[in-house]
Amino acid sequence: MKKLALAVALGLLAAPAVAQDKTVDLKISIWLPPAHALVPATKDWATSIEKESGGTIKTTIFPSEQLGKAFDHYDMARDGIADVTYVNPGYQPGRFPVIAVGQIPFTFSDGRKGTAALDEWYRKHAATEMKDTHFCFAFIHDPATYHGSKKVVVPEDIKGMKIRPAQSTEGQMVTMMGGTNVQASAPEAREVLERRVADGIFFPWGSMFLFGLDKVTKFHIDAPLYSTVFVYTMNKAKYDGMSAAQKKVIDGHCTNEWAVKLSSPWHDFEAGGRAKMKAAAGHEVYALTPEQLKAWQAVVAPLQKQWSDAVAKAGGNAEAIYKDFQATIAKHAAGF
Repeated sequence: MKKLALAVALGLLAAPAVAQDKTVDLKISIWLPPAHALVPATKDWATSIEKESGGTIKTTIFPSEQLGKAFDHYDMARDGIADVTYVNPGYQPGRFPVIAVGQIPFTFSDGRKGTAALDEWYRKHAATEMKDTHFCFAFIHDPATYHGSKKVVVPEDIKGMKIRPAQSTEGQMVTMMGGTNVQASAPEAREVLERRVADGIFFPWGSMFLFGLDKVTKFHIDAPLYSTVFVYTMNKAKYDGMSAAQKKVIDGHCTNEWAVKLSSPWHDFEAGGRAKMKAAAGHEVYALTPEQLKAWQAVVAPLQKQWSDAVAKAGGNAEAIYKDFQATIAKHAAGF
């Protein structure tokens, strides 16, 4: 009986431990509009964090660039303007050279498998490349393509055109093809196309409708040309200031499984946009012939060398990193 009483007493002392944790408020910044599939998926993720923390971690989601511009989201996490941010590393060319390998065209064929591969591989490098923040996970959107007011079939068609690239690697590709890059974040994209500041854009299928880009484009290549890499990352001080129990909750939500789970609704949304565009009046969705596809693959081949040079310049072993990247893609059957 004495042992039982002691166990009960110890249990009563331990039970309030989580409840006694200091309440932490997390500001989660996503520069996408509330209607984007990633926003409700992130709400589900945040709700799970709150529940598993026993309510000691509170979350608030700020969509639509309320706390800052899309280009600034990594620095916002670093500086504590937001606690968790949605980052497109390709919005800042040269700053994150390692993860940029996932932006090379014709790398991924599937959003879910590609996300599983990218996240598993990049966890080995995030602590070095994104050392100013606490890395959570990485993911891609479903493979995307070219859309524009002018029809593009082969790389030579890009020459003389003004293109809004999806990220820095796409920008390199446009330059190689003789085009001019027009920099604009996703929320700014419609304006540059509407004003004819740009002739075309590289963008995911479903988001074409979400951002109203179907109103300012007509021609669409039916091929998985590229994906863009993204990360969710966290303010270091916010994470370090949490209790051990709270850190465990965050760690349990910054996993490969959560990377796939959170991004999956977005993958489905983007994939559905392809069929929607095919059915839309006034739009031409066209496939590339095998010869045309080979021409695209040939012209983007130098991008791997440019990536390797950038990684080597930053002090990384590009050959070993790329070999591991390809092996992880193969493991998940995620390649083009």
